[in-house]
Amino acid sequence: MQLLVIDDNLKRSHDVKTILDFIGEPAMVVTCKTWQQGFEQAKPILGIFLGKIDCYADIAGFLNEIYQTDPLMPVVMLDDVAFSGDPSADGSQLVVGRINWPLQQNEILEAIHACQSCREGSHTPQQQFKAQELFRSMVGQSAPMQETRRLIEQVADSDASVLILGESGTGKEVAARNLHYLSDRAEKAFVPINCGAIPAELLESELFGHEKGAFTGALTTRKGRFELAEGGTVFLDEIGDMPMPMQVKLLRVLQERTFERVGSSQSINADVRIIAATHRQLDVEVKEGRFREDLFYRLNVFPIIMPSLRDRVEDIPLLVNELIARLENDKRGSVRLSPNALQSLMKCSWPGNVRELSNLMERLCILYPYGVVDIKELPVDYQHAEGLSCYPKPELAERRQGQSDLQTSASPQMVIVDNNGPIAALPEKGVNLKEFVKKLEISYIEQALAEEDWVVARAAKRLGMRRTTLVEKMRKYSLQKVG
Repeated sequence: MQLLVIDDNLKRSHDVKTILDFIGEPAMVVTCKTWQQGFEQAKPILGIFLGKIDCYADIAGFLNEIYQTDPLMPVVMLDDVAFSGDPSADGSQLVVGRINWPLQQNEILEAIHACQSCREGSHTPQQQFKAQELFRSMVGQSAPMQETRRLIEQVADSDASVLILGESGTGKEVAARNLHYLSDRAEKAFVPINCGAIPAELLESELFGHEKGAFTGALTTRKGRFELAEGGTVFLDEIGDMPMPMQVKLLRVLQERTFERVGSSQSINADVRIIAATHRQLDVEVKEGRFREDLFYRLNVFPIIMPSLRDRVEDIPLLVNELIARLENDKRGSVRLSPNALQSLMKCSWPGNVRELSNLMERLCILYPYGVVDIKELPVDYQHAEGLSCYPKPELAERRQGQSDLQTSASPQMVIVDNNGPIAALPEKGVNLKEFVKKLEISYIEQALAEEDWVVARAAKRLGMRRTTLVEKMRKYSLQKVG
């Protein structure tokens, strides 16, 4: 699928296309006057990057025209393009994001991911502005994740209690937050509490608050989580660890929607939605007498099971990209993984699920800052090389008869690589790999350009890359024809 860039600002559209080509996303640039023609030529279209349009009075009218052509076409707005017109117009439902200037690769990747989510039916156009946060934080296109997102969207606008089940690290709190943000209570507070991390004697005060002097140390009146979440959502994490006496009091809140602070007899109304989560099997806990059956059925109105990472390994490449993009956005480093490294990760069992993968990415960013990690650089527990084949070393395509190999044309300072045989042994004093790769790339580019009389399009074909990518590399290395 292609991306269609519609922009009358030719410089900006060129810059956008250059970056899209660089990251491997094919794109076609058209102006407003030729967008219909481009629409026909570029099919199938993944999404539209919309910039300046001179021949329309406002963006709303243009979006509506796109909507009439394809009601599910995702649109990404470019920087200074202001949305005017009726926000409720059909076309406004198409907008899934905005890219700011100057261009940043992680923003473009997020926009492309939003287009992919829309195209694969992960959400409905009517909820795109809200759902954008959902699909940024719950990454994955596997069948289990699509089903999870579907359930979240179905129950989001309801006040029904939701019980989120799943192993540790699967993202139960992420799901709870998205339930809140997609609901009518999104403008109110989302208040989480970990029922297993607070001592039993303090849990009631944390949930319902206390009056001054209610117990030793209660120097002032204090609101509990239920009061703080008035009109919003209370998230009871690890509900399976809640002590039995507190389960009775929570059951009353669910039944009567009222509670009292510790040390008070005055009832307070509880206008909150309750979402609970646990890694335990509550039906087993009920049978063994560690969890109240009536509370279980009160909480289990709408269960959502978060899939473990080993049940959706096809999502690992997307998760890795997302986690690295977040680390880059937080200025905590960056790293890239080779195809073999990704294949190896997809063979792991992941007992810690997404949390374990997140920790691994952070660790790799520290160990190999801004480097490329292959399977050998992964921690031993994550190395699964069975069935993986090495990737061939690069060489120029369509080598002509009678032309010299790289060995005879490379500069004498370079370490020579024989593409038809194994890599020679490393020099005793070692080698600066980064500089070596840079010199090797420059040498290949210079050779391809020289052999093709500096016709960039033909040289790019010989190198197996896009013309715009080659132009950017020529600019980066200050390569130009002499004489």
